[in-house]
Amino acid sequence: MVNQNQEQPHNGNQAIPFLTGMLLGGLAGAAAMLLMAPQSGKKTRDQIQHTSLELRDKATETVENTMAQVRQTAQQITDDVREKAEELQQRSQDIFDEQRADLSAFLEGNNNEVKIS
Repeated sequence: MVNQNQEQPHNGNQAIPFLTGMLLGGLAGAAAMLLMAPQSGKKTRDQIQHTSLELRDKATETVENTMAQVRQTAQQITDDVREKAEELQQRSQDIFDEQRADLSAFLEGNNNEVKIS
């Protein structure tokens, strides 16, 4: 029977929806706060503009940091794959060389046994 409560492996694709939710939640909270505040329209508009600029800057910084992490992870994966490919290539070359040596030894052994009549 399969356990349906098995944890899914963690992957980096969960960060983007989380960050989007944080950003939207922050915007909604800021908008609610400003609309409920008892102050003049001009002051509220200035505050909305200031808050939205701050949120934009934070969102930009978060996206840049996330993209840097994605690039770093992609580079690490690329390096790991390249290293494994080189190891496999070397291993296959070693096996090929062993097989060629075994075949040469076999053929040399058979040549010594063949007698010309």
